[in-house]
Amino acid sequence: MSAPTRNATLPGDPPGGRRAVAVWSIGVAVYFVAVIFRTSLGVAGLDAADRFHVNASALSTFSILQLLVYAGMQIPVGLLVDRLGTKKVLSIGAVLFTAGQVGFAFSPTYGTALASRALLGCGDAMTFISVLRLGTRWFPARRGPLVAQLAGLVGMAGNLVSTLVLARLLHGIGWTPAFAGSAVAGAVVLVLTLLFLKDHPEGQEPEPSPHRGAAYVRRQIATAWREPGTRLGLWVHFTTQFPAMVFLLLWGLPFLVEAQGLSRATAGELLTLVVLSNMVIGLVYGQIVARHHAARLPLALGTVGATALLWAATLAYPGERAPMWLLVVLCAVLGACGPASMLGFDFARPANPPERQGTASGITNMGGFIASMTTLFAIGVLLDATGDDYTVAFSSVFVLQALGVSQILRLRGRAARRERERLVASRVETVHVPAA
Repeated sequence: MSAPTRNATLPGDPPGGRRAVAVWSIGVAVYFVAVIFRTSLGVAGLDAADRFHVNASALSTFSILQLLVYAGMQIPVGLLVDRLGTKKVLSIGAVLFTAGQVGFAFSPTYGTALASRALLGCGDAMTFISVLRLGTRWFPARRGPLVAQLAGLVGMAGNLVSTLVLARLLHGIGWTPAFAGSAVAGAVVLVLTLLFLKDHPEGQEPEPSPHRGAAYVRRQIATAWREPGTRLGLWVHFTTQFPAMVFLLLWGLPFLVEAQGLSRATAGELLTLVVLSNMVIGLVYGQIVARHHAARLPLALGTVGATALLWAATLAYPGERAPMWLLVVLCAVLGACGPASMLGFDFARPANPPERQGTASGITNMGGFIASMTTLFAIGVLLDATGDDYTVAFSSVFVLQALGVSQILRLRGRAARRERERLVASRVETVHVPAA
């Protein structure tokens, strides 16, 4: 890919600093809570099956619907962020995902629980793109990869809270108190957002963008999609994120307990390992890409290869169950999926100007959630069709990985050429900008 650009300073680059960290931290706190709510079903899947008396396919529908809403909202949310700014969109998101979590706590039937997860997914969809936009408005462009990885790391910390805290609350105080009590965190971050979050630093106001109706929306989407970097970002996100997302969001605990014969406590520890590995690798990937821009694609493809290898070794291991050491290695490698998916935004970001960042990020962010939704559904259907044969069900992972890798290889050359052209143009522009 292109040469390192970490020292490039663009005209009008935000200054960063402590004020930027403080404001950005509020936005990340909203995302942190959204991830807690999003992944709460991952530790409650077996309890939900008992509570609502549903089979594997119906259980997977919870997460599929949530991700369907999330993926479907990405482009509209990107347009809203570009149009309204981060504060308004994050505030709306916090209201929706908190209402969804409360609704899920008190749902008496499967139908109402589904509606609550859909509402939660709608609010959750408004958080991450807003946080990415907040980062680009408050930090210099050269900090973009590290800031994005840090946001993902905080999100995984939310997953850790689900795995460690919410799981214990669920089995300690029961379904309704655990889910309703966790919803208090949503109210807290909403208040913080309304009181303290700012869209951009003083003196860094974006150019006003007059509303042009449906034609403007279509043009935003079409122009972002025409950029090879946007499409490459989508397919990188698609191919890298979903194995860990599916594992953490729903099917990891049943796989470890029912197929591998582990206790819930041990399975929970392995899920925690995925999250901890994600946090460590996220820091490493962020530092590598900030220093060596050309490392993006090797990191992404290397993560896909390692994930496929470990899944194949686990599913094909002779005997009824894989050994613990192999499950530990699998979970550690799955931890790289989240940081690798963040690399998708590092392809889309330089391919689009600031006024199109939200839309481009929304397109990119659809990738992994479409793949996750598809795999969640496939695993549920295959489990019911094969009498809970997890080897057959989880083999669907390889199909989507093969599709994603083929698209990445197809787009990488065009994206690299286009990015080099933009880099040269930005350097020429910087040279011709008069000193203040």
